[in-house]
Amino acid sequence: MWLLFPMITGRLAPTPSGGLHLGNARTFLIAWLSARATGSRVVLRIDDLDRARVKPGYIEQAIEDLRWLGLDWDGEPVFQSQRGPAYVAALQQLQTTDAVYPCVCSRREIEMALHAPHAGEEDVIYPGTCRQQPRTNHRPPAWRFAVTNAPVEFDDALHGHCRMDVAAQCGDFVIFRNDGIAAYQLATVVDDDFQGVTEVVRGDDLLSSTPRQILLCRALGLTPPRYLHVPLVLDAGGERMAKRRDSTRLAALRETGVPAAQVVGMLAASCGWANAGEKILPAELLPRFDLAKLPRQPVQLPVHD
Repeated sequence: MWLLFPMITGRLAPTPSGGLHLGNARTFLIAWLSARATGSRVVLRIDDLDRARVKPGYIEQAIEDLRWLGLDWDGEPVFQSQRGPAYVAALQQLQTTDAVYPCVCSRREIEMALHAPHAGEEDVIYPGTCRQQPRTNHRPPAWRFAVTNAPVEFDDALHGHCRMDVAAQCGDFVIFRNDGIAAYQLATVVDDDFQGVTEVVRGDDLLSSTPRQILLCRALGLTPPRYLHVPLVLDAGGERMAKRRDSTRLAALRETGVPAAQVVGMLAASCGWANAGEKILPAELLPRFDLAKLPRQPVQLPVHD
């Protein structure tokens, strides 16, 4: 059966800034099933690039959470905190083609560029100040990618054909901070290529990042992966799930004795692949994986504090 489908490489990429919650778990389950249902590879990357946000013990906890759920991967994990030279090499390649330019303004925006953006964080369009009039000051510059006015078009497995104008969306975006650390957009592109990732499954709050990453792929001579952006998961109160809430954290559920099969069953039911209350493990869901059943709107899980 698997030979009827193309082989891909999917990925799991937890950010250890807190304990993984049910929303993270649902996305990882979908990513794992999408690859494993065709007999394909899954790789693991720990997005610990922003050391200031990485909490002690959460890297180990993220790995334990994934294993507890029954999600495995191929090869050794890749840690972004150990990939600095690769990001510098990518920056230097972009510099040789004048695809980027130094920027000395908007410290807050440069700081925000390090991590994956969330909904509501991208309402500022950079006006191109340093591109139009190069400046210097006492600080080392950040580096911005020079965006053209041409819209970026791509196909998403859930959203269909997308057409986005990065210039109108955010303008020239930061790919390297002024302290020498790569921003989220560049690190993601470089590491996906390094690990051979051909399918990216993530929350649809990152849909707006996709055209930026495609532009970076083109500038670096890389092939973009295919994308699947899934709707966010809300708690019983209709709020977006947060890592600080014990009621939705996997570690807290595990510590209170909730079986992994119960958690996976709840997540699978929200995707249309299991009955309400059914207990099931990821490997048992492989023959049930059907993207057509996946809801196109945010889903609520019956979890209360």
